[in-house]
Amino acid sequence: MRKIQILGTGCPKCLQLARNAEAAAQRLGAEVEIEKIEDVNRILKFGVMLTPALVVDGEVKSAGRVLTPEEILALLR
Repeated sequence: MRKIQILGTGCPKCLQLARNAEAAAQRLGAEVEIEKIEDVNRILKFGVMLTPALVVDGEVKSAGRVLTPEEILALLR
């Protein structure tokens, strides 16, 4: 099972990234766990200074921008 973490404080861009991640996970057709992390201290532990950020299986894949569902899907494959 893949794990996606959305790092952000709940701003509109963070919420959009979470929606896009959910759309990508549905298209993948495999089991994907999605976790939203809003705690600043936890976000900083990833070394992320800009949100929203996308983490896949513990590795930061994007920070400071909203990836499209297609971009996220490519990271999951």
